[in-house]
Amino acid sequence: MIVRGGTVVLPGAMPVVADVAIEDGVFAAIGPQLEASGEEIDARGLHVLPGAIDAHVHFNEPGRTGWEGWATGTRALAAGGATACVEMPLNAHPPTIDGPAFDAKVAAARASAVVDFALWGGLVPGNLDRLEELAERGVVGFKAFMCDSGIADFPAVDEDVLGAGMARAAQLGLPVAVHAEDPATLRTPTGTGWRDFVASRPVEAELRAIETAIELARETGCSLHVVHVSTARGVDLVAQSDATCETCPHYLVLTEDDYETFGTRAKCAPPLRSAAERDALRERIGDLAFIASDHSPCPPDMKASDFTAAWGGIAGCQTLLPILLDLGIDDVAKLTSRGPAERLRLPKGGIAPGADADLVLVDLDARHAPALHDRHRLSPFAGRPLRGRVVRTLVRGTTVFHDGRIVAEPLGRLLTPTKGDPA
Repeated sequence: MIVRGGTVVLPGAMPVVADVAIEDGVFAAIGPQLEASGEEIDARGLHVLPGAIDAHVHFNEPGRTGWEGWATGTRALAAGGATACVEMPLNAHPPTIDGPAFDAKVAAARASAVVDFALWGGLVPGNLDRLEELAERGVVGFKAFMCDSGIADFPAVDEDVLGAGMARAAQLGLPVAVHAEDPATLRTPTGTGWRDFVASRPVEAELRAIETAIELARETGCSLHVVHVSTARGVDLVAQSDATCETCPHYLVLTEDDYETFGTRAKCAPPLRSAAERDALRERIGDLAFIASDHSPCPPDMKASDFTAAWGGIAGCQTLLPILLDLGIDDVAKLTSRGPAERLRLPKGGIAPGADADLVLVDLDARHAPALHDRHRLSPFAGRPLRGRVVRTLVRGTTVFHDGRIVAEPLGRLLTPTKGDPA
């Protein structure tokens, strides 16, 4: 196959108009006027980017497929230009905290996923002796909540459990990812409105938890990753350590004032911040390991109550790449593809000979409000015109999305970390 005449985004180089040859599911050559012996895809006038890797999604299957599932979730990913994801251990039931739960989730994913996938394992009280079996099966690392997760079957860890889990993860050569909010700093909401919710989860809670996690990682030799950092000060703390962090598009685009417009559809934890905090966070993008969606959907009735009771999670896996393109962020390919691949040691992440032929063809001249493919389509970004229309998405050389439609059967495969120390 030849992808002909697109503007190709290459690792560490300026985009160049070139052909891309694909053979047996991997990139074979990149250059001008390559000779074709099979199918040709006309990419003239389009940008050819490496497929995005959304390293933070909740697809909730098995157990809570009514919230989301591998079929609908991965179709949304493909429609948004993502060719792989890393799924979180909680919200599925049972959560991915032992070997059998891992096996059940892999079976569900293989039956329905149209993109490749990797899994985070969970770190919770009582499962330290199960971390090794998760590592043997191929988790990319272990996720822990430093505060209440909002779901009963995935309890939070205290400092003792987190430290012990970090020590075990270091022995296993895997990172620990933390939801960083300090429970002692969180407050009980004094009312049911959005201002009460925001006030109950102050910036200081995030900063104190990050400081605690960094210190525990230093003591244990653990590779630490902090998920969905919502403030520039949080990024700065991480940048001064050996840890890494991510943020999400909603923290780069929305502010707490948007709760007036979107209501509980935009409820998330940590909450959206002020415009000043958002703008400062944008200035720290260069210090991030990657940007991920934290796609965390639920049925509509779980968003239909007040801010105290509503589910806290934003649906956004389909709009990860388009939002970043709309913002005009430099090196989007690094933040959505090479960055997560390197941090989690996944065999993906760039257009280069021998690599998996994961591509997205984008019309950057088109402003487009895509039709969403996730199960409930309750995203605050629904109907929002964004720069760049995803024209085609290829996973290992197979077109899975083209001109608004999913065109492939499930083909997702499990990705496991390559050997070596955590990045």
